[in-house]
Amino acid sequence: MKEQEIKIAKDLLKIRAVFLRPDEPFIWASGIKSPIYCDNRLTLTAPEVRNDVENGLAEVIKKYYPEAEVLMGTSTAGIAHAAITGHILNMPMGYVRAGAKDHGRNNQIEGKLEKGQKVVVVEDLISTGGSVIEVVNVLREHGAEVLGIASIFTYGMKKGLDRMKEANVKNISLSNFDTLVEIAAEEGYIKKEDISRLMAFRENPSDESWIK
Repeated sequence: MKEQEIKIAKDLLKIRAVFLRPDEPFIWASGIKSPIYCDNRLTLTAPEVRNDVENGLAEVIKKYYPEAEVLMGTSTAGIAHAAITGHILNMPMGYVRAGAKDHGRNNQIEGKLEKGQKVVVVEDLISTGGSVIEVVNVLREHGAEVLGIASIFTYGMKKGLDRMKEANVKNISLSNFDTLVEIAAEEGYIKKEDISRLMAFRENPSDESWIK
């Protein structure tokens, strides 16, 4: 798995799907200052990287969730990845809306899903885990057996890990914050001395003492 974590980390850095700016922090919607910005939608417009990602997700599903019957993408970032991975695996897919439609059949789950079917949720990015766990809960409420989550990247934040444990759901990511920071330092995207600052942010995003 480590080889794949490194490969995907290099891919994300190469296409600038991930920016590391410890000296010029980004501002999250929550107001938190962050040294990292991740936009995995950019993998869709980089065919070589997209192939690495989708084949990687397919391998994760085959290895860790061999009983999977349906893939469900998160809306909206996970939809395309669930579709492409589903095509590779010749599996049905659908997606879960952030909320039920206010017209038609008032669906929140798009695509056919039978009660008792074994589902893997496909997500692009996991930070605090809130949005993907909402998707898991919706699927469970509709009678699905959620085997777990397959994602492209995770920050590995304590809040996210705690939420996953509380929801009794596992996540397997292609790459992660620790590996990405290590590769970024090796390849000159950041300075070696920035590593400890980035790790301090990951451990407690609300504590801004990592900012110089």
